[in-house]
Amino acid sequence: MGSVEVAAKSALILCGDYMEDSEAMVPFHFLQALGVRVHCASKGKLSGHKCLTAIHDFVGFELYSELPGHNFVLNATFAELSFESYDMLIIPGGRFTEVLSDDEDVVGIVKKFAHLGKPVITSCHSQIMLVAAGLAKGRNVTGFWSLKPVVELAGGTWVEDDASASVLDLTGCVVDGNILSTIGWPAHAEYLSQLVKLLGGQVQSSSGPKSVLFLCGDFVEDYEMYVPYRALEGLGCKVDAVSPNKKKGDTCVTAVWDDEGAQIWSEKRGHNFYFKTSWDEEIRAENYDCLVVPGGRSPELLLNDKKAVALVQDFAEKDKIVAGVGHGLWLLAAADILRGKTCAASHGVKVIAKAAGAQVANDALCTTDRKLVTAVGWHALPQFVSELADALGLSVVF
Repeated sequence: MGSVEVAAKSALILCGDYMEDSEAMVPFHFLQALGVRVHCASKGKLSGHKCLTAIHDFVGFELYSELPGHNFVLNATFAELSFESYDMLIIPGGRFTEVLSDDEDVVGIVKKFAHLGKPVITSCHSQIMLVAAGLAKGRNVTGFWSLKPVVELAGGTWVEDDASASVLDLTGCVVDGNILSTIGWPAHAEYLSQLVKLLGGQVQSSSGPKSVLFLCGDFVEDYEMYVPYRALEGLGCKVDAVSPNKKKGDTCVTAVWDDEGAQIWSEKRGHNFYFKTSWDEEIRAENYDCLVVPGGRSPELLLNDKKAVALVQDFAEKDKIVAGVGHGLWLLAAADILRGKTCAASHGVKVIAKAAGAQVANDALCTTDRKLVTAVGWHALPQFVSELADALGLSVVF
């Protein structure tokens, strides 16, 4: 985000095997997009090692399922960290926190952040770390419902989400002093907004509120959908998402594309994405400032839908911002809006982009050419979110 006033802010994400995938990666990408230095470390692991992640979601049973997520690459060595140098501690949810809650060294780090008055961020199940550190007592706390008796036994006050009956309306996020707790990844919009505030940041817009539309379908790439969608919500944008044959309350299944050592990335099932908007007469370019097309396999479906192609063309013809990431460029190519433009494309999309008349910037992770913003894939999401925010006239000042 070129217009960010960088103030040497830094955050530490405490990681471990089977941490919740989205609850680690969304803040990781979002904060980097704001110019924040983010280190991810796990006790007993070195920089470059991987943590297994878990995707927690409801798929038809009474309790959430745990599906395999991305392999998360650590960028810091736990034993070499200087914990006093960070402004914020983030602890994702997931079963790894049950192990860490019984580790005196790690619990001591949580206590140190809290006692220094630095923000401690918990999500879903990681509130157990607040209990272990003695930080829940006298605090207002929320989280996944199974943590309620644990928090109350520890002397905390449990805060229910008023809209918990509907997954479409989950917003549970509570700030009590320097402690933030949230119900989990469905509340990431408010969660990210609070991260900015807790770091002393302020979101500014050069020209008023912004509206963004995402166009997706089944097997959209998980990160490429959720990270920019939640990031833009966290920056105060009105964000909608539509699919030609989906209505409000329907879901899209997402896909996890991951490097597991094969010649091409593997695919696993990701989180469900819940639509809050139906495709109707209000879905027109004039009602939005920007259209975002994430990748995955969903563009292969959408490019055969005349309504989807026409919507992309409508945004381009009205000189609105159009953004594509990963295989999302495939739909932009089908809509013939890449001709004469420079774009960033992965090896899987370069031939398609060139056939559509684009010039591919071979070494670029993300490019902006007038009203077109493109990125090679989910590993370029910090740059993508930053350049998209710039295009929308959004900035964050610390």
